[in-house]
Amino acid sequence: MSESGKAATLGWVFVGGMGGTALRWVAEETWPAHDGQWPWGTFVVNLVGAFILGALLEGLARLGGDVGWRRRVRLAVGTGFCGALTTYSAFALEISLLGRGEHYGMAIGYAVVSVAVGVLLAFSGVQAARRLLPLEGESA
Repeated sequence: MSESGKAATLGWVFVGGMGGTALRWVAEETWPAHDGQWPWGTFVVNLVGAFILGALLEGLARLGGDVGWRRRVRLAVGTGFCGALTTYSAFALEISLLGRGEHYGMAIGYAVVSVAVGVLLAFSGVQAARRLLPLEGESA
């Protein structure tokens, strides 16, 4: 990859990352985490990100190869936006803090529900893209 290609790649990821970071900040301000309570902000952004990423990657794959505008969208929305929106480091920290506060049931429930619902939403995103977008070369 050329130097200008590398710079463009970083640029697309950066632009998407700004959007994801801003939306995550809004979510964390809207639903701040408090000791012993369900961390709604992180929970919501991780689930939204799982659905978007599932739909995006399936949709882009159905539309063709990872080149041109599809690569730019994948970099900006998938890597940048979803990468900055979702936060599995905060997820892990919140589980740890719930455990340290002796909220073991909530810590286990938060971990299990987040992963299970996240997988279901990623699968739902894939299914939504399959319903909405024809495979490359197929008519709708």
